[in-house]
Amino acid sequence: MAKVFCIANQKGGVGKTTTAVNLAAGLAKIGQRVLLVDLDPQGNATMGAGVDKRTLALSVYDVLLESASVAEAAVRSEQCGFSVLGANRELSGAEIELVTLERRTERLKAALAQADRDFDFVLIDCPPSLSMLTLNGLCAAHGVIVPMQCEYFALEGLTDLVNTIKQVHANMNPDLQIIGLLRVMFDPRTTLQQQVSDQLKEHFGDKVFNSVIPRNVRLAEAPSYGLPGVVFDPSAKGSKAFIEFAQEMVQRIKKM
Repeated sequence: MAKVFCIANQKGGVGKTTTAVNLAAGLAKIGQRVLLVDLDPQGNATMGAGVDKRTLALSVYDVLLESASVAEAAVRSEQCGFSVLGANRELSGAEIELVTLERRTERLKAALAQADRDFDFVLIDCPPSLSMLTLNGLCAAHGVIVPMQCEYFALEGLTDLVNTIKQVHANMNPDLQIIGLLRVMFDPRTTLQQQVSDQLKEHFGDKVFNSVIPRNVRLAEAPSYGLPGVVFDPSAKGSKAFIEFAQEMVQRIKKM
């Protein structure tokens, strides 16, 4: 049975897509069967996983409108070793179209249930707003991975996200929980980042992943080559950190 996780944070620019594509690549490298679902109309995760969003015959848009299955719409990224259910501009229209449809927040969940045996992990890259698309992701997921920078405003955004997850848990998806907080773009030389990191560990305890993703130029360069950092430069500090994170994820799931 596939474990389904949302990569979510209502604050933009915190490394959600970088986390999604590199965790997918890291899990694939350690032998897991992975599906990456891009729920952001910008399609950055699609492009970052080596799939050209402009040439997609079918996308997550078709899956949400039930005109295609996950098996039909998913594309294999051979370079990266995992499958991608891609997104492009068409997805912007889904937001409006879903409002009038039945089971509008549960369409992704139903679609993924049909592909349950094909994957070990399904990772959903959510847009940075609480939209119908994000709700579909949260309703489909067993848990949420929250990438966050160790900065003051990130703590404020985290409070909003925790409240959202509680509401979805209470009203739509009783299985939903925060799996863990991932510290990204971390610079240990900065006193403030170290302080915020300590606060996170104090507040959330073992919900904070042991793995820390450092600020890393090679991770930032990788999307321009259409690859995750883990594939683009496996020897980079950031890439190694994501492999460690993938291993930690597998261990954490075994304990759940």
